[in-house]
Amino acid sequence: FSGKMIGWFEKNKGVSFAITLWIAFTIFYISSLEITPSPGPNVNLFSTIYHMTAFFFLAVFLFVSLLNRKWDSKKIIFSLILLSLYAILDELHQYFVPGRVASFSDFLLDFNGIIFASLIYFILIEMKRQKS
Repeated sequence: FSGKMIGWFEKNKGVSFAITLWIAFTIFYISSLEITPSPGPNVNLFSTIYHMTAFFFLAVFLFVSLLNRKWDSKKIIFSLILLSLYAILDELHQYFVPGRVASFSDFLLDFNGIIFASLIYFILIEMKRQKS
């Protein structure tokens, strides 16, 4: 994501929020699928990439929808709590899906995606602040 692209999404908050909801529903849908584990290391690699990427983009679009590249401690804390709760609920949801399990390691991957998105977005906030 470039600064200009993020700027466009910040100006079009309705689109950003719609994408945030779409990502959240997509995560829920994928978590609802019954998956038969197949042996091999590729499954773990795919799962790792999926968890980190899905929650990275969920976090980015939630930040864009709420923060507008400004430091707002209440909104930042709210966003991080909401994203963490969604990651926990996603794992809990999987516990009830046949063939799926709730996994603390998957939650940690989700959380890593959230933290990585946070770092990038907060660096952009700081760069914007320093320019002005």
